Amino acid sequence: MMSNLQSQTEHHLDADRVDADNVDDNIENSSSHNNEGGRTRDKIASLNPLFRMQYEKAQGCYVLLFPEGMIKLNPSAAEILKRVDGSNTENAICAELRQAFPDAPDDLEEDVHAFLVHAEQKKWVRYDE
Repeated sequence: MMSNLQSQTEHHLDADRVDADNVDDNIENSSSHNNEGGRTRDKIASLNPLFRMQYEKAQGCYVLLFPEGMIKLNPSAAEILKRVDGSNTENAICAELRQAFPDAPDDLEEDVHAFLVHAEQKKWVRYDE
């Protein structure tokens, strides 16, 4: 388990695609609207049902599986997405991360927000209307 949540946005955004050609086109119809991160931080976040997150022993990390392949997640991205369960808001996710990682830097909320905007743009995450 991680001793400290990695806080730099670029670390959140380095998820690797494996066999993931044209994933955005393939999942266009299953995602919620994408308003480029303009949503409020108090809407409920859920994983797009076309994706399944699981720990992949062979990869040594958490991955997002989808019909055409998988996306390898770094530890920070995995910790955030573990909390995207259809009942947590972005604010609740940040609060849980603060509790789990008390040594996290002051800008944790901004990093989580940046990652969730990226995840929404990639259609991994969607929000209640």
